[in-house]
Amino acid sequence: MKFGVNTFNFVSPFRTAVDLSLLDRVKDMGFDLIEIAFEDPATIDVAALANHAGGLGLGVLACGVFGPGRNLVSAEAAERRDTADYIRGLIDAAAAFAPTLGGLTPAIGGPMYGAVGKTPAPDRDARQRERDLAAVELRPLAAYAHDRGVRLALELLNRYETDLLNVVSQGLEMVAAVDSPALGLHLDTYHMHLEERDSAVAIRRAGERLYHFHACENDRGVPGRGQVRWPGVAAALGDIGYDGAVVIESFTPTVASIARAVCIWRDIAPDQDTIAREGLGFLRGLLLTA
Repeated sequence: MKFGVNTFNFVSPFRTAVDLSLLDRVKDMGFDLIEIAFEDPATIDVAALANHAGGLGLGVLACGVFGPGRNLVSAEAAERRDTADYIRGLIDAAAAFAPTLGGLTPAIGGPMYGAVGKTPAPDRDARQRERDLAAVELRPLAAYAHDRGVRLALELLNRYETDLLNVVSQGLEMVAAVDSPALGLHLDTYHMHLEERDSAVAIRRAGERLYHFHACENDRGVPGRGQVRWPGVAAALGDIGYDGAVVIESFTPTVASIARAVCIWRDIAPDQDTIAREGLGFLRGLLLTA
């Protein structure tokens, strides 16, 4: 099990030209990994990141960002094509980062099945048609990822962010529909706290298809200081033998656009470094002794 932090905790968007030193900062905090949020791929130099991270002994993960215009179930074919191209770019980046991971299989997290905040489908039948379309679009992408030794992990979001996949049972239905060993699930304790009746049961249900994990508090603050039932989460991860990445994802309120997107209207910690550093200490103590 390796521990990481998402760049959203510190900056948005991440730009290699000005933010490369963030890798040193994250390494100094004691993290094994940094997860790069690919908001604008044009600002990210994959080769430079891989080279710098390799020198530090820091692993790099690629994280998908699916806002407006990146919708795999859009009614517009051009938008679906652009989204698929974006995901293929993520896969290429993840493959390039693989040597930094020390044997960890690269997994791309994010709700790649549909844009966050998209207009909800008008009824259940329309929603199922969108899920069916997502499966059709994901099949060739999963094949592309499989050929490159990369896994795609579908992030299950809360009901306020998507109407498509909210709980593990729905995620597993999508995984079965695509039918590729390269496709699994990305669970986040923040979203599970809102949607699952029991996060530990959900983790066990995901089982071997859990490919990526975000460890986040219910208020997006410091893990361990809120209402998430962490002992149950730790026990469930141990029961399924999860040995992948455990990543803290919070969001800096100093960037107005990201604060609006995730509805952070108040200070949730003294500063972002506190979320990262104290969260890491809590998670290491929790998960490495579970």
